[in-house]
Amino acid sequence: MRKTLLLVLAVLVPVAAVGIGLASRLMTPPAASVPGTAAPAVATAGTDQTIPAHRSGSGPAPATSGKGLELQFSDKPVPLPALSLTDLDGKPLQPASWKGKVVLVNFWATWCGFCVQEMPDLVALQDRYRDQLVIVGLSTDTVPPAEVKAFAARKGLNYPVAMAGDAVQQAFGGIPGLPSTFVVNPSGEIVQRHVGLLDPARTEHEVRVLANLPSEASVQLVKDTGQVLLANAAFATEIPGIDLSGLTPKQKQEVLTRLNTDRCTCGCGLTLAQCRINDPTCDVSLPLAQKIVDAVRASVHR
Repeated sequence: MRKTLLLVLAVLVPVAAVGIGLASRLMTPPAASVPGTAAPAVATAGTDQTIPAHRSGSGPAPATSGKGLELQFSDKPVPLPALSLTDLDGKPLQPASWKGKVVLVNFWATWCGFCVQEMPDLVALQDRYRDQLVIVGLSTDTVPPAEVKAFAARKGLNYPVAMAGDAVQQAFGGIPGLPSTFVVNPSGEIVQRHVGLLDPARTEHEVRVLANLPSEASVQLVKDTGQVLLANAAFATEIPGIDLSGLTPKQKQEVLTRLNTDRCTCGCGLTLAQCRINDPTCDVSLPLAQKIVDAVRASVHR
């Protein structure tokens, strides 16, 4: 059975903050840019980059100024998976038509309390930014689509909704908890993933920054080794809970290759590396990963 964790925090700290020490914010002159935008930026010392997010484009006034918010985006955005989806009326969705707009792909279910709680904020966001934003609701329910359609109508959802089976969920690297929201820039690249209840102000200013609209939020490009987007786990050189010390460079590379190839058997559908990064408490992936380390450590291939 697929492991789905319903998180109980009213507002979840962005996933990008997990497992990474954020660099100091000492400003230096080199230029960088938020993925998918053309706005100027300033890089910081260390591995992360802090970017002033004041934009000059015109558009709807924000609900909040964004002052004091620090947004985080992956430094290695990944393309939005190729999707073949039909809405709840049986009409095909056209992902190609989303290009040039910010997209929020929101995985949810009718039984998920936090999913339902954030729906009014998503409805308001879609209404306010109808020219800059597309929200796509992907229901993980196993009930008939007609029931999901009736539920969506009762909640007044003003954005397309489609059913998301296992294949769709795995295309996004697995959905470990609901709600899960993927933030996609106008170039069609995923730059952030939020698991749990969205913070309305943070989400609005992610949209504004990516749409090149004025915002007083700051933006940090995070060195992503899987903690922002699981697809980037292959870049990780350390795996939570796994001691790689004492291995030769060749052995360490062999371990990392196997951890990014072998699948966890806990039901998450992820590689061992992805599972450890996504859920360091998993008691299935830990012994499997450790077994690989022990086997490689004991090997004669030095």
